[in-house]
Amino acid sequence: MTDAAPQNKLNTKPYKGVRDFYPQDMYVERYIFDTMSRVVESFGYTEYSASILESTELYKNKTSNEIVNEQTYTFTDRGEREVTLRPEMTPTLARMIADRRNDLTFPLRWYSIPNVFRYERPQRGRLREHWQLNADLFGVSGIEAEVEMISLASELMKTFGAKEDDFEIRISDRKILTSIFEELSINEELQTQTIRLLDKRAKIDDFDLRLEAILSKDAKKFTERLESASSNVNLEKIISKLKNLKVTNTFVDTSIIRGFDYYTGVVFEVFDTSQCNNRSMFGGGRYDNLLKLFGLEPIPAVGFGMGDVTIYDFLETHDL
Repeated sequence: MTDAAPQNKLNTKPYKGVRDFYPQDMYVERYIFDTMSRVVESFGYTEYSASILESTELYKNKTSNEIVNEQTYTFTDRGEREVTLRPEMTPTLARMIADRRNDLTFPLRWYSIPNVFRYERPQRGRLREHWQLNADLFGVSGIEAEVEMISLASELMKTFGAKEDDFEIRISDRKILTSIFEELSINEELQTQTIRLLDKRAKIDDFDLRLEAILSKDAKKFTERLESASSNVNLEKIISKLKNLKVTNTFVDTSIIRGFDYYTGVVFEVFDTSQCNNRSMFGGGRYDNLLKLFGLEPIPAVGFGMGDVTIYDFLETHDL
């Protein structure tokens, strides 16, 4: 007589939205990480790291409210402290630099490939845990910082085997949006709501109705101003310098917003041009004021984050 099977068997599947990495999976993951590290280090970037646990207040100040309120894994520890599994790395990096600011020499080029966590609906290109290359340059206020970051993003894509027509880099400037808000006298709370909506524009069908609910009579004027704002001097200079570096697939697209509250200037996103995977893969931008959260003078900064999930989808789509 054999023992009866237990009534409550444990599920062998991983938690929803995360992955197990078997040896064959680790081979691919290691290739992605090694390629990322090799390229950014060739640009002079040095690796750093930090714990996945952060004080929740770090994100309440400058990360998107949607992420903080709806997408973070947050709990209260036994010391009654509110703790969050990091949903992104940039605030942690800013905290680390603020802590050692007087000991650091600028400009500073740092990178990390941490795992980050967000409670959102798992789908193609989006999981609840993923690893993300973060590359950041602190201490350079001129457009050469944006040029370096975008050319680094381009070099990463090419090192993964992409041809220039396999992807395109779309850039914009948060200052264009700021000038429209100022022209229409839109208050800060409505600005934040509008930025959130713009960041999700491609995913929603009733954008105009939602915008009108936020801006009322100014909605139409806002849309007209944004659509007519084709570029600015800053963006044209960046594109010109990138062309000199043989990065010719960069275009101005004023609909590029980036949802985080800390962006202050140029923002960019890298898109897959394949019809089978036509989506934004990763992006970044300038965030000069993040260190002010810690009571310090601001340090100019530009960075981006490239996730392993979207890069894997890109490699698979293009047979690379």
